[in-house]
Amino acid sequence: MVRQNVSFTPARVLVLGFAALIIIGAVLLILPISTYKGISLIDAFFTATSAVCVTGLVVVDTGTFFTRFGQTVILMLIQVGGLGFMTAGTIIFIILGKKINLKERLVIQEALNQFSIAGLVGLIKKIVLFTLILEGIGALFLSYRFIPMFGWAEGIYYSIFHAVSAFCNAGFDLMGNYQSLTGFAEDYLVSGVIMFLFIVGGLGFTVLADIYEKRKFKCLSLHSKIVLTASLLMLLVGTFLVFTFEYSNPSTLGEQGLIQKIANSFFTASTSRTAGFNVLPTDSLMDPTLYFLLVLMFIGASPASTGGGVKTTTFSVLIIAVISIIRGQEDISVFRRRLPYYVLNKSLSIIVISIFIIFLISIILTISENAGFLGILFETVSAFGTVGLSKGLTSDLSNVGRLLITIIMFTGRVGPLTLTLALAHRLKKKAPFRYPEERILIG
Repeated sequence: MVRQNVSFTPARVLVLGFAALIIIGAVLLILPISTYKGISLIDAFFTATSAVCVTGLVVVDTGTFFTRFGQTVILMLIQVGGLGFMTAGTIIFIILGKKINLKERLVIQEALNQFSIAGLVGLIKKIVLFTLILEGIGALFLSYRFIPMFGWAEGIYYSIFHAVSAFCNAGFDLMGNYQSLTGFAEDYLVSGVIMFLFIVGGLGFTVLADIYEKRKFKCLSLHSKIVLTASLLMLLVGTFLVFTFEYSNPSTLGEQGLIQKIANSFFTASTSRTAGFNVLPTDSLMDPTLYFLLVLMFIGASPASTGGGVKTTTFSVLIIAVISIIRGQEDISVFRRRLPYYVLNKSLSIIVISIFIIFLISIILTISENAGFLGILFETVSAFGTVGLSKGLTSDLSNVGRLLITIIMFTGRVGPLTLTLALAHRLKKKAPFRYPEERILIG
């Protein structure tokens, strides 16, 4: 009995839950009713993983390869994957009148990256409410453009699909021929609504609830202040650099007007933080732009959000620590609050392990794939950060490459979160003794 309790820790329940969703999705996608021409097992598994892990990398074109049934399966996988299977399961339990026990609350706590189990059910209700409202508003605005283009039934379906995909930071689209939103580069309604949804979805449900309750920045929690500040800085710096690097590139911003250049630069900087939609052709971006987007993709969105990456707070803690060291401060402080050192230790652990995983997978891909190193590294970081941007390599991957990208998408979705909370549980258990301290030379 003890072994069973040890085996099924909250972290392992999360991993098994996401794995089960992917398997169910792959089985549904491999059915003849899901595609027009049939799909291989590895491609169905890849697509299901990309949908559940809200990545957006595709080996087959979603808009033309899958039937309406197959697209709906992908839509449901995106929604459940974005919310988290425990959130979806909890809502079902609430509807059925089932009481949420302690073990289930512990899993929810880990899934949402919360400090305690108090108020989790209430938070989940807010999460679902926020999600439905924001996706509904997004679909309503998108329908103004899609209904005239595709007709009532098709237009409403397109609006709902892209609103859900955007809010969940999934990056899946139905436009066909792998073009994403490049056909809407001059349509500020579509690109603006999509961008608003994935930016809000990437902030994290905890931050959204905090903003809703407190309204004023000075009243927000330290977590919310760091998330909002880091997100704003990343967007502004990203927009400036994309605008600068791509200003004269005839394949991207070169032929556009000033306002359109700024708008598309802002969209590109925003989407690289895990959204996966693109209004500029990724394979035409300059190398300096691609290198900077690698950094944004690696950092990703914020904790308890629909996005991936190592998270804005993880990266921010390292930057704050560096600034504190440069200033000669012993404590790591920001916004008149001191951060405990175990937070820095966890942040370092997450980033080091993430870099190691990316390094290992990219090396193997350079052996298995016939592609340039930058394209392989871009694909690997995009998969790990659950971004979905690609230089066109995804559909040309070998079976080995598709399996590796599938693994890293799954790792990127559940790995950093489960790793952080697993370390936190261990740190709470104080050792009965401490070793003598001794210094070493650094730098």
